[in-house]
Amino acid sequence: MNQLKAQFEQLRNLDPNDPGRWPFGVRIATAVLLFLVAAIGGYYFLVWKSKRPLLLEARATEGQLLESLTTKAKRAANLDAYRVQLAEMEKSFGAMLRQLPNKTEVPNLLVDISQTGLAAGLEEKLFQPQGENKKDFYAELPITIRLTGGYHEMGRFAGGIAALPRIVTLHDIEITPSGGKGITDPTELNFNVTAKTYRYLDEEEQAAAAPKEEKGKAKKDRKGKKKPAADEA
Repeated sequence: MNQLKAQFEQLRNLDPNDPGRWPFGVRIATAVLLFLVAAIGGYYFLVWKSKRPLLLEARATEGQLLESLTTKAKRAANLDAYRVQLAEMEKSFGAMLRQLPNKTEVPNLLVDISQTGLAAGLEEKLFQPQGENKKDFYAELPITIRLTGGYHEMGRFAGGIAALPRIVTLHDIEITPSGGKGITDPTELNFNVTAKTYRYLDEEEQAAAAPKEEKGKAKKDRKGKKKPAADEA
């Protein structure tokens, strides 16, 4: 204990301005300590400080990759459920396509729509199919219909249209009092409606319609590009 105390006392009495007179062991320990401090300082300024932004960037990338991996792992875990949903959607879509008439079935469908109004007890004043509006994979066929009859008969007509095996929708419904000459029944109403049915386009029709759509888009793009030049002028 006394020896250790004497060593501490010896260290306290060392002259920092004359390290040549320090004991050999103290000089070696001081040199090693200074070397370690210089090595640590050099590593910090020359290596750690210059590489730290790269380390932070790598950590951020690692976080993004882990998040992406977690998301993909969840999707992979639900892959079977997604496949079942996709199969159900394809089945449902196929069932809807089967409800769209083809070219040969459209005339019969028009007859069915007309007969639905007569069967409901309505008098048909106008039944006028319009031109087809071709969309992506189907064509829309609007029909202008004008019927006369009672309110309940119109309800039966709407129910009959909904019960048809093919898809038919009713639009722009307008119900007004008949008010014509010789009308003795005050409940007599005029029923103006646009019925729309839809026809599935075959592959040839879709191929023929595709170039027209591309030309239309090209024209719109050209018009859109010309507008800024006109504004600048």
